[in-house]
Amino acid sequence: MTADEQAADQAARGESERVDVTLTVNGETRSLAIDPRTSLLDLLREHLALTGAKKGCDHGQCGACTVHLDGRRIVSCLMPAVQTDGRAVKTIEALASPNGELHPMQRAFIDHDALQCGYCTPGQIMAAVACVDEGHAGSTEEIREYMSGNICRCGAYVGVVSAIQDAAAKMRRT
Repeated sequence: MTADEQAADQAARGESERVDVTLTVNGETRSLAIDPRTSLLDLLREHLALTGAKKGCDHGQCGACTVHLDGRRIVSCLMPAVQTDGRAVKTIEALASPNGELHPMQRAFIDHDALQCGYCTPGQIMAAVACVDEGHAGSTEEIREYMSGNICRCGAYVGVVSAIQDAAAKMRRT
């Protein structure tokens, strides 16, 4: 079967050709052959078994899938995985220290009861770390503004803001 016939056969079965992607995920270089339509969220969850980022809305509206790409927060459900080739992704799984000590933001979320069901919590924490790192944790209003892309259906927003304020002071000291 020629390459053209093979491509036509794949297309007839609803399959597409694979593309090679190499990215660094949580400090480890990973190379995969993926369907070019794969989102970063699906790559993380389905190909790498990193299930911390959640599929909430799959439309970039809830923030449950927030991860860091090259040090900046993104909603991974909207990012085509092929666009992460050669880039660095950090997920909630790598936020704690290698010895298991929680990141100050993780500890603050627990201490301030900033979660209820926990579904949105990984995305909230990743966005909260970015909020502090970006310098947007100066006031309650600023925190609310820069966290507005992360929805908590349980309504734990008061705890989230308190946790960010607490963790921001600790993160600045380290």
